[in-house]
Amino acid sequence: MGVDPGLTRCGFGVVDGGPGRVLQLVAVDVVRTPAEREVAHRLVQIEAAVVAWIAEHRPDVVCVERVFAQHNVQTVIGTAQAAGVVMLAGARAGLPVVLHTPSEVKAAITGSGRADKAQVGSMVTRILRLTEAPRPADAADALALAICHLWRGGGTCRLAAATAAANSAAQQGSGATGAPQNGYARAVREARSRQSRTTRSPRMERPA
Repeated sequence: MGVDPGLTRCGFGVVDGGPGRVLQLVAVDVVRTPAEREVAHRLVQIEAAVVAWIAEHRPDVVCVERVFAQHNVQTVIGTAQAAGVVMLAGARAGLPVVLHTPSEVKAAITGSGRADKAQVGSMVTRILRLTEAPRPADAADALALAICHLWRGGGTCRLAAATAAANSAAQQGSGATGAPQNGYARAVREARSRQSRTTRSPRMERPA
């Protein structure tokens, strides 16, 4: 599930598939909040939408666009607030929450980290075999986030899942200060070790 965070428009997109598989559009939409309402109430509306989407579509992971500073400070503050709410809702649901930069998503979808929104929308349409580009651009961006993660984020997702599981185990520990922390660190090291082994070249895996 990809989420393009925004206070006025928040894009949601769910895609099913994986590396080497044909990707399928599951759902896409944009949640809008009225500018005249207080920010706190707008964030509550976004949170409710995230919770509802997670409950309905049961994604394996929530992908959020990493917020970067922009010239319009007010805009970036609202975007960051919305992103925080999405991340919180995903974590509360027990799902791995991962961040992808805009340039990373553009490069994964179009081959260029400097692609514009029209190019991203066009490629999302082709990849998902849609009859037309999702509108507005926030919807296409959300789908692009999900596609980017399906193609590039498998190892990150496994590591995030292992970290979340270790965190949960630590919280359920007996109360001893050392053991839960050691177990957490060990789980993270094992997850990173597995990820490293899967990405080694065949030459490195040959016995000495």
